[in-house]
Amino acid sequence: MKRIAYIAILMLTASCGKQTTFDAQGTFEATEIVVFSEATGKILHFEAEEGTLVEAGQQVGAMDSLQLHLQRKQLIAQQSALLNSRPDVKKQVSSLREQIAKQKSELQRVENMLRDGAATPKQHDDINAHIRVLEGQLEATLSTLGKNTASINDNSASLEAQIAALDDRIAKCHIIAPTNGTVLVKYAEAGELATVGKPLMKIANLEKIYLRAYFTSDQLANIRLGDTVKVIADFGGDEQHEYEGRIAWISSESEFTPKNIQTKDSRANLVYAVKIAVKNDGRLKIGLAGEVRL
Repeated sequence: MKRIAYIAILMLTASCGKQTTFDAQGTFEATEIVVFSEATGKILHFEAEEGTLVEAGQQVGAMDSLQLHLQRKQLIAQQSALLNSRPDVKKQVSSLREQIAKQKSELQRVENMLRDGAATPKQHDDINAHIRVLEGQLEATLSTLGKNTASINDNSASLEAQIAALDDRIAKCHIIAPTNGTVLVKYAEAGELATVGKPLMKIANLEKIYLRAYFTSDQLANIRLGDTVKVIADFGGDEQHEYEGRIAWISSESEFTPKNIQTKDSRANLVYAVKIAVKNDGRLKIGLAGEVRL
């Protein structure tokens, strides 16, 4: 009986000793990004399988964009026809310019004749009046042609904006990975109809992994951003691995201790969440338990 009691005391002592080997505990997490559909259409192909690595900017799928391409082709044809209808200002006013030049030459001849008494002042005035009429016609024609050209250019710019909007919609038919990471969940398959806002996949960069642990206010006084701490990942059983961690974020607000978390001071109800950055060697996974030693 005494032996059983002694063994129980040893087990209790060992259990208490284990609880004091860490200062805080928590679980590993990473920044998870849900990729949503930005267009509506049938998914033609979608190669992002769960567990595969993707790179930022990599296309992993595409949706049907045939109608958008046809609309774009139609707008380009309209724009081309519109631009071809712009007036050729130089050709349309060339005749008036030639007439003005001819009349100015005639005016010079009459002025010479007027000095010699071979022409009358009325002839000189008539030519001057004709030149003013032609110059007025030239100015009016240039103004009209300029307004027509400006209107056509404005309409062309409007079509250009519509084409750019279609290009944006076509680009959104491509399913692009926004960052480097691992596909955690795939929500859609090729052949399905996607709508704007439909979740397609969830990815996370497991190279940038964090341990979210909880510290009491007393412990908080001993840690600062950038501090180095020891992080022990618990893989179950007796398998544990130690990593070097860096304090990357400290919550500015306290919260109640999560039910699945034990802190060094079990009497403390309010704790502060702390994110500790750990370099992942490939073994750390989201949701894995971990402990912190200051």
